[in-house]
Amino acid sequence: MSRLTAIISAVVMCLIVYLGWLANHYHDNANEFKRQRDEKVKALNLANATITDMQTRQRDVAALDAKYTGALADAKATIDQLERDVASGKRRLQLNARCPENGATATGGVGDASSPRLNDTAERDY
Repeated sequence: MSRLTAIISAVVMCLIVYLGWLANHYHDNANEFKRQRDEKVKALNLANATITDMQTRQRDVAALDAKYTGALADAKATIDQLERDVASGKRRLQLNARCPENGATATGGVGDASSPRLNDTAERDY
């Protein structure tokens, strides 16, 4: 019976060692999965923060776009109204122009004259 007890004891010892190794293996796997989960949660939180930031910026850009589009539409309407007023004679248009001299002191003719040009400041502003 001593031999049977020794065999059973050896089997039980092997079983205990195997179960210890198995528990350690699953514990290591659980720790690895937890670490991976924590990394993914961190990446997900970063992605959500980025999306929120981008949505905020998109709303800000849309508000600026609406503001400047409205200002542009108002400016175009003002220009159109001024063009209609000038065409109908309601307003007058004055240009600041000059005729450059061609350097000749003889009597002028139609062919000698230079065409009128806007002043330098008017050209820059135009």
